[in-house]
Amino acid sequence: MVRIGAHVGQDDPAAHAAAIGAEVVQFFLGNPQGYKKPELPAEPVEGVDIFIHAPYLVNVASTNNRIRIPSRKLLAQHLEAAASIGAKGLIVHGGHLNAGDDPQAGFDNWRKVFERLECPIPVLIENTAGGDNAMARTLERLARLWDALDGFDVGFCLDTCHAHAGGEDLSGIVDRIKAITGRIDLVHCNDSRDDFGTGADRHANLGKGRIDPELILEVCRTAGAPIVVETPAEGQADDIAFLRKNL
Repeated sequence: MVRIGAHVGQDDPAAHAAAIGAEVVQFFLGNPQGYKKPELPAEPVEGVDIFIHAPYLVNVASTNNRIRIPSRKLLAQHLEAAASIGAKGLIVHGGHLNAGDDPQAGFDNWRKVFERLECPIPVLIENTAGGDNAMARTLERLARLWDALDGFDVGFCLDTCHAHAGGEDLSGIVDRIKAITGRIDLVHCNDSRDDFGTGADRHANLGKGRIDPELILEVCRTAGAPIVVETPAEGQADDIAFLRKNL
């Protein structure tokens, strides 16, 4: 059986996990909207698998030195901190460029990250919902990114809401992604508040949004990876119970 859990608060991840019956937890190590160095949990996180999500501001693809260089530093700091608490992976968004930038520059910048970075635990690049010049919104861009990262041990995190919002059909998406990446290390199992292809990154509890629950279950069944719900907190226990019942 796959292990199922949720994104929880960083104040006491183990207690949050126990409250909702999670076997896996994901959390931030600080402000997700800032560049401050990571902060470790005050108490050990035991009895569950741990994944850490890098801050949203990390954009190592950027052609802007004032964004790219601090992003690389923050990514390295979070890798070290996540490894120190036994995390199984560090999730980071694929990033984006400005509208007029050549996307190849972003793919090249990603390659430079892995040429220079020590990875004590896997970096899991996550597909994103919006942005016309994003590195990992569409599978076509994802394929170009993985071509650029050929030879490096890079993981992948599949977000169902992001794929739906980004205009990628969830039916059969696991096979299409694995044909590109060779692996899926984690599933972010989220419904979407918005319609297909809108580019809107707004999560909903399972069965409360615009995605057919059967499509979400198909992804979870076929991915063969741990599952984390990043849904509104008040419904996370129900989301986990729904997945356990139907998987």
